Amino acid sequence: MLNTILQLAGGGGVGLFALVVTAFQVWMFVDAVRRGEYIWAVIIFIGWGLSAVLYFLMVYRQAGPIGNPLAGFELPGAADRRQIARLKAEIHHLDKAHLHLQLADIYFSQGKLQDAETSYRAAYDRDPGDEDTRAHLGNCLMRQNRPGEALPLLTSVCAVNPKHDYGYTLMTLAEAQAAAGQTEPALATWRQVLALYQYSRARVQYAELLLKSGGSREEAARHLDEVINGAEYTTNFQRRREAVWVSRAKALRRQIT
Repeated sequence: MLNTILQLAGGGGVGLFALVVTAFQVWMFVDAVRRGEYIWAVIIFIGWGLSAVLYFLMVYRQAGPIGNPLAGFELPGAADRRQIARLKAEIHHLDKAHLHLQLADIYFSQGKLQDAETSYRAAYDRDPGDEDTRAHLGNCLMRQNRPGEALPLLTSVCAVNPKHDYGYTLMTLAEAQAAAGQTEPALATWRQVLALYQYSRARVQYAELLLKSGGSREEAARHLDEVINGAEYTTNFQRRREAVWVSRAKALRRQIT
């Protein structure tokens, strides 16, 4: 960067323009470091002019000066849009698997499953061995009712790390197996989940599949009772999050009685 300054500062108007651009670049570089935007800081340092302008438009202008009294007051979704813009800019310059994965996770959280799948596959193409990428792509495919495509991805992760994502990948594998008509493997996977965790999602779906396959009604009832009775001792946040499973447990329990 310093060599560029010296070369361009030697000629009148061109030199003045170069100094102005360089001053702007230094300003953006310092701001990126202060915000912890280290990848942007590297891009600004390596580039000249345009990289600083991109940072100004995509990060600085959106976030405003450090210490801005209005920081934190923004429209719903603004943070996601800002992060998406930042990730797209970083992907344009670096094209790394983890950046595609981060972008895909945001799209997935927004319910934009096709956009998420595209980004997950981009991450997979660049690093097919990453278990987060395989698990999240499998989950995305399952939410699109494509269990056949999801199964190999989810199986490969759970075979090595059944506790991946705190057991959520293992639960998705059980759902994929059941959706694909693999009842016995699905029941075995649900038992594996319940040996590790006590999720209502796992208890209810295991009980449903158990009853559907002609399994023990007493065992199914026991798991449903655990969900129903346990709901009384959860926090308000947990109660809201698990309301759908408690409702399904109660409906299914009435059928058993």
